[in-house]
Amino acid sequence: MDNFSMYLIVMVYFLAVAFLGYLGYKKTKDSKDFLIGGGEMNPIVMALSYGATFISASAIVGFGGVAATFGMGIQWLMFLNMFVGVVIAFIIFGRPTRRIGAKLKVSTFAQFLGAFYDSKKIRIFVAAVIFICMPLYAAAVLRGGVFCMQEVFGIDFNLALLIFTIIVASYVIAGGMKGVMYTDALQAVIMFLCMAFLVIGVYKALGMGFSEANAALGAISDQVPEKLAAVGHRGWTSMPAFASQQWYTLVTSLIMGVGIGCLAQPQLVVRFMTVNSTKKLNQGVAIGCVFLLITVGVVYHVGALSNLYFWQNDGNISINMVDASDKIIPYFIGRVMPTWFVTIFMLCILSASMSTLSAQFHTMAAAAGSDIYGSCVSESAKKKMTVVIRLAVLVSILISFIICFVLGEGNDSPIIAISTSLFMGICASAFLPSYFCALYWKKVTTKGAYASMWVGVVATILALLFLHAKEATALGICKAIFGTDVLVTNGMIKFIDPIMFAFPLSCITIVVVSLLTKKK
Repeated sequence: MDNFSMYLIVMVYFLAVAFLGYLGYKKTKDSKDFLIGGGEMNPIVMALSYGATFISASAIVGFGGVAATFGMGIQWLMFLNMFVGVVIAFIIFGRPTRRIGAKLKVSTFAQFLGAFYDSKKIRIFVAAVIFICMPLYAAAVLRGGVFCMQEVFGIDFNLALLIFTIIVASYVIAGGMKGVMYTDALQAVIMFLCMAFLVIGVYKALGMGFSEANAALGAISDQVPEKLAAVGHRGWTSMPAFASQQWYTLVTSLIMGVGIGCLAQPQLVVRFMTVNSTKKLNQGVAIGCVFLLITVGVVYHVGALSNLYFWQNDGNISINMVDASDKIIPYFIGRVMPTWFVTIFMLCILSASMSTLSAQFHTMAAAAGSDIYGSCVSESAKKKMTVVIRLAVLVSILISFIICFVLGEGNDSPIIAISTSLFMGICASAFLPSYFCALYWKKVTTKGAYASMWVGVVATILALLFLHAKEATALGICKAIFGTDVLVTNGMIKFIDPIMFAFPLSCITIVVVSLLTKKK
């Protein structure tokens, strides 16, 4: 494909996004429209928006790179994404969330918990955690989209970062939730079609069928680098050695952290409030399952197969072909697929990044503008709420932009995947017990919920600083205080994700404190 055709396709895509953002702007009349689309969204649009928000550059670029490095064990995350993230989320959590949210007349996740527990401090606490912690996740998603723009257009990292940020900011600020969900639906369709074609193209490039390719990939397990084999890597078609360093990283950080954490994602929970009936939620389950099966299932599988392709053609494995695991998937697509598809795939990554980023920016802005600002001002000042939220979008985008800029291009660690699992782990530990109990446990109390949130956040932070080797070593606080990278140096505890400590403590806390305190 020549440059003119490529730029034409990209221009048509951006014009379509701009039109949908403008459509959202025209239909946004008040803060309820801006925050939850007026609560009257089409169920198909809602389901596609949910799936597109769920699947970001983290899944396609970040976790695709993880699959290329560590193998197909990451497919368990795909199962949890589909079963927990859609079936359980919609049926077990979505139905009562929509019903209770409508009764309480709330428009954000922080408002939902704050109103249910009749606690202003819970609302502000939840909003503060979102606004403080989400920018790192947003920066990681932003980074994935920027890498793709670099690969296709060959432009400077900083220039790609600036262009990408401006595009997303424009339609989020203008269109609010309606603009976000309309563009999400378009982006979800692009992602689905792109992934369906990708898996066909990869097997065609390998010249093998499904079983033959998997067998050939298993046969090159002796090419696993010594440093990876030493931590439990047993090949790209096998799970890591049980209880090894890599097993704990894969299972506790990536699979459990993301698989469970998705249930308490504020930007996903709020989607349940955008429709006006349980019937419409039910209609979204099948759409969401098929969407996740094709999108994440394909990229995790293809990521692992990239090792076979590079071994056949270059005598090397994926991780040795690039300088960062987050770059494996864009580089592999550029090598194996036709030129015209590279442009389409770039749109797929941009769609994944833009859909998730827009939801993140919208959620952070709602937390800062509606929940924190809205809780501290008079009723008369709330008339300007939509303007304040739009200003908060700008602040959120600026913070995420700065973090992404500081992370830069050359960092060789899987930042996208790590940031995703960390944020989802924090959400699970801090919010999930209180969220679940609000829906299903009548004996829960405000004090129990508030204590559980604090324990979840504090336990996660302490584990990051003093127990989990990856973050504790990088931050150096434990080293400065105690003279050692982590407090527990023997065994595998230093490789167990913080969620495995913080989430059980948070669950225990809400039960114990609720039983000890009198319910209002």
